[in-house]
Amino acid sequence: MKKLKEKIFRFIITTLTLISLLLLAFIVIFIFKESVVFFKEVPILKFISGKTWNPLDSPDKLSILPIILGTIYVSLVGIIIALPIGVGSAVVLSSYTDGKIKRLIRGIVDILAGIPSVVYGFIGLLVLVKFFEIRFSFPSGESVLAGGIILSIMMLPYIISTCDESMEKIYEEHFQYSSALGVSKSYMIRKIILPESRRSILAAIVLALGRGMGETMAVMMVIGNSPIMPKLFKKCQTIPSLIALEMGMAEVGSLHYHSLFASGFILMIMLLIINIILYSIKRSMDI
Repeated sequence: MKKLKEKIFRFIITTLTLISLLLLAFIVIFIFKESVVFFKEVPILKFISGKTWNPLDSPDKLSILPIILGTIYVSLVGIIIALPIGVGSAVVLSSYTDGKIKRLIRGIVDILAGIPSVVYGFIGLLVLVKFFEIRFSFPSGESVLAGGIILSIMMLPYIISTCDESMEKIYEEHFQYSSALGVSKSYMIRKIILPESRRSILAAIVLALGRGMGETMAVMMVIGNSPIMPKLFKKCQTIPSLIALEMGMAEVGSLHYHSLFASGFILMIMLLIINIILYSIKRSMDI
């Protein structure tokens, strides 16, 4: 009876895994199929290297280099802000708190992860953008920096949760030995916990970058959505915001319509390349 239950459980898990893989494959194939129609008209190199996006003009004016750079720029600003805060918070949670306080903070972190992105975008538009306009006299507070700050807040729960779990295990494993040897907690954190948490920190970066580069609504509300070369205090546009804004008004089957699928395909390739690079770094850490 026990073996039968194990076989049934294994079958269910295998089936669910295959369904997940098939869904992923279907999405990739569908986006690729819709993109090929566009790439027959506009070469992929020209599409990703050109600087003009004007769907009302000729096919030559459909290129997304500024939008690609905007996507990367906003995500990098977000991860640069969020990573030290997230890792520091994970260190505090794993090494300096316990009991009710730890559960309370983890609950708050989980709530942050569950807040809809449109709420972050609304707060960013009413608070952050207005702050930049009034405090720093910007012509428009909508900028790469505003998008990066909003993204950093949205990335924090992923970084904290991923790092905290690993750091807590490492702390529990080494705390008694460190105390017996008279090693201070701060020294143990710097020399043991942080170095041994490199892989979890890298995993957190992967999750946060994936979240950041794929985010649509919150970023779209605070970056100005202008397909121009991005600058820190200027407007820009990201690939998800481009697709969200224009897919509804693109005629089905038109070159504009297929160019938006091509943009989504390029975004998937970008995420794949970033994951491969970070995976290679992770493997080098394991050696």
